[in-house]
Amino acid sequence: MKKWIPHYDSSWDMSPQFVCFNDDCPYYVKGWEWMREKYNQHASYRHRFDPQTGDSGPLPVAAPEAHTGGIVEDDE
Repeated sequence: MKKWIPHYDSSWDMSPQFVCFNDDCPYYVKGWEWMREKYNQHASYRHRFDPQTGDSGPLPVAAPEAHTGGIVEDDE
């Protein structure tokens, strides 16, 4: 999982979270088919964890590169 900061106009605060950006992750891979079958949408989701609240769940994505701009290195 990589440290990730939500975009400034999201509904989350700007506190770092952790997101799985592994494109081979079964959760992400299977999400494409599930979203197409259930909602007829070209979308998936990545696993997200908020260490401040302990909350975890899906981070919706419409493309593999979605949200990658929020990835931060450990020294940032």
